[in-house]
Amino acid sequence: MIRTPIYLSLALAAALCACTGEASGPSDSGKPRYAVVPKGTTHVFWKAVESGARTGGDAVGAEIVWKGPLQENDRAQQIALVQQLLSEKLDGLALAPLDHAALVPVVAQAKGRGIPVVIFDSDLDGKAGVDFASFVATDNRAGGRSAGEHLAALLGGKGKAVLLRYQVGSASTEAREQGFLDAARAAGVEVTIDNRFAGATVGEAKTTALNMLDALREAQGVFCSNESATAGMLLALEQAGLAGKLRFVGFDASPPLVAALADGRIDALVVQDPRRMGRLAVETLERVRKGESVPPAIDTGAVLATRENMKSPEVAPLLE
Repeated sequence: MIRTPIYLSLALAAALCACTGEASGPSDSGKPRYAVVPKGTTHVFWKAVESGARTGGDAVGAEIVWKGPLQENDRAQQIALVQQLLSEKLDGLALAPLDHAALVPVVAQAKGRGIPVVIFDSDLDGKAGVDFASFVATDNRAGGRSAGEHLAALLGGKGKAVLLRYQVGSASTEAREQGFLDAARAAGVEVTIDNRFAGATVGEAKTTALNMLDALREAQGVFCSNESATAGMLLALEQAGLAGKLRFVGFDASPPLVAALADGRIDALVVQDPRRMGRLAVETLERVRKGESVPPAIDTGAVLATRENMKSPEVAPLLE
């Protein structure tokens, strides 16, 4: 059915009303006002990013407006809320784009209005330093490579593995997935499935994983490229009686995933530093607003957490 413009307008309005985050409006404090827009607001990862962004705001004396879509597959909602924020008093925008192509026009709109933009977590089509000020993120391809190398080592450089991807258009997870495939295959592992997508929620990921049970039963290892995909796969393996029987490497941390790492249901997690990511995104915006030069890319770091190192000073804080 083709929607008329009035229906589209109503849909966008409804999407904006459904967004989570604090109410926005012109700041009366005299502080610079920065909007931080994540891919979603429910995952533990994004709550940590928000904590870091607010810490960064306190450090530079800025007001932080945190708003994100309810679902991590709702590109229209993310576009609509960015457009809403751009219509208000705003001194900078930090954006984790749900889609590397779909968010390009609103970023160009911000640039046209003289509003500096920092992209964080997941890349956007264009050139950092030209189309937007900087890209603040994990080196996702390197993170995926470390996952592939570790899984290959667990499997002794042989056997079969399954990849559960996240969703189409997500540049960060696509980079992780490619890094994993490059490393695992180079080490001699046969990746039997590499074209299944988990979707935006743990429930969707579990359903997808359950539909892959035949391949999982024939495999010796599995890799998932984000928090919700890893959590959904864990639930599916538990339901099928396979938890702890396959070598399992995931990405990101949450309390259930850390518990599974501790008891051996998960062998390793590639863990980012979301608090640092949020803080650096805001601090970079402040530097741009002041006219300072910033690097086009800022690597916020990642580590491979295992049962053996998870309590070490370098790893433990990233699992909290």
